[in-house]
Amino acid sequence: MESENLGAPRSPPPPPPPQEPEPKRPKMSSTATSEEEQTNVANPRKPRYKRRKIAIFFAYCGVGYQGMQKNPGAKTIEGDLEEALFLAGAVPEPDRGNSKRYDWARSARTDKGVSAVGQVVSGRFYVDPPGLIGRLNSLLPQQIRIFGYKRVTASFNAKKFCDRRRYVYLIPVFALDPSCHRDRESVLASVGSESELVKCLECSERGRKVVGLMGKRCFSDPKGAANGDGNVEPLETIFTGDEVNGTSDVLPDSGMNAELNSVMVEGVDALIEEKGATESKCCVVDERTVSLECKGPVVASEDDHNVNADLNSGMELEGEKGANESGCGVVEKGTVSLESRGPAMAEEDTPAESRALEADAGSGSVVDKRDCSEEEEAKPLKGSFCYGEKERERLNRILSYYVGTHNFHNFTTRTKAEDPSARRYIVSFDASMTITIDGIEFVKCEVVGQSFMLHQIRKMIGLAVAVMRNCAPEALLEKAFEKNVNINVPTAPEVGLYLDECFFSSYNQKWKESHEELSMEAYEEEAEEFKMKYIYSHIASTEHKEGSVALWLHSLNHRNYPDLNHAGDDQDAAKQS
Repeated sequence: MESENLGAPRSPPPPPPPQEPEPKRPKMSSTATSEEEQTNVANPRKPRYKRRKIAIFFAYCGVGYQGMQKNPGAKTIEGDLEEALFLAGAVPEPDRGNSKRYDWARSARTDKGVSAVGQVVSGRFYVDPPGLIGRLNSLLPQQIRIFGYKRVTASFNAKKFCDRRRYVYLIPVFALDPSCHRDRESVLASVGSESELVKCLECSERGRKVVGLMGKRCFSDPKGAANGDGNVEPLETIFTGDEVNGTSDVLPDSGMNAELNSVMVEGVDALIEEKGATESKCCVVDERTVSLECKGPVVASEDDHNVNADLNSGMELEGEKGANESGCGVVEKGTVSLESRGPAMAEEDTPAESRALEADAGSGSVVDKRDCSEEEEAKPLKGSFCYGEKERERLNRILSYYVGTHNFHNFTTRTKAEDPSARRYIVSFDASMTITIDGIEFVKCEVVGQSFMLHQIRKMIGLAVAVMRNCAPEALLEKAFEKNVNINVPTAPEVGLYLDECFFSSYNQKWKESHEELSMEAYEEEAEEFKMKYIYSHIASTEHKEGSVALWLHSLNHRNYPDLNHAGDDQDAAKQS
């Protein structure tokens, strides 16, 4: 019985009862009242943004900064910009202070005090939510302005993809005048010569102060009491350190007579001999013009106070002021017109000998150009040295020596002639435009090149100015490119230099179908406004207050730069042999 039951087949177990499928979750509605839905509404998820590779266009005024590149312990443009990017939400907290993590790159590096109008940096940043440019500008100081950004390819690098860079150096016109702001040795050597120079009193006060003494000679009362000769008696005299040491370059009052018909005002570095009784001439006064119209001989001291009593009665000061607070006869702004009794000859009627001074520019005399006419009161004044066609042609010829591929080892520091990086390519160098800012006329020197080394542009300008002022022969420009020649080239002040624009021609040509063009064309108006408001005004005000270029010109001599006569010595040796 039991065996029969064991051999019988077993019946399969009954199937499980069918289960109903789970119902779908209903879509969230505005009328949901469940606890879970209320929690999601109270704590919404933060939107997740993606990083984008962009190129940022911006400008800055370099005053107060130690250059563009970030440097630990120094105040730099990059340091402030990176901090603003973090605070604006473009850089996350883990990447703060580590620019390599977001592919940071800059198109150009600028030195201490150098400004920029078309600087470009690139990196991967969070550009959302909208309004990144506004947030950045609200976090940055006024002297740093962000113009905008453009999307670029993932492999874009602002440094490697930049084909050319254009820099501009604003050099005052008076710096090209061979007789302006000369050094003490040249002034002493010129005493008694036909082209006699005078000491620059204002620069003496700025650059060579003596403890306990004022830097210039001044008078407490500009009117004073006239002596028997009709000249003004000084009521108080404060001597400079040079006068105390017996090395004063100022001509004594006793040596002035009717044959020396010249006016020496502060800032005048050239002495013009008046040979005609009714001539009208110009002299440089703090890079501006003084028009002298007189019937008879005019005699004046370096302070413009020891003048004839008749002239004192006819003196007219047009402008803001003609004398400083201490009573010195310093012309700060405006036109000073000295007119005596009787008719004055017009400037167009001056004899041909005054125009002949143009040919003597190389020997230190003042150039009288046709453009040296007196301007209207509202217009800035011009000096006796004018940047005319001959000067423009000569300066452009000098700058053309730099164009092309050369070895610029003498125009930088810490780079040897054998180093391949010393070879640089300059596309163009032009100085055809002039602009006037706050009464000072500047020559706009534009240089375009692939890349530049440390101090290269400032040294190129420094040597060009030395040649224009006849401190160095023109042959020295070619000599400086030779590998076996080491020359100490003067470095022009940094205040007049700024980066104008960076070019990405190859990139734009390759990606023009899919990406925006990288150029400053869309920001021209903003850039021009920033340039006029911050950069140009800073350059002019610095020259007015500190005289950075004027003081530098006083150091431009063979005592400080003996190599400036290098080519001249070689030419003399060749002639003797």
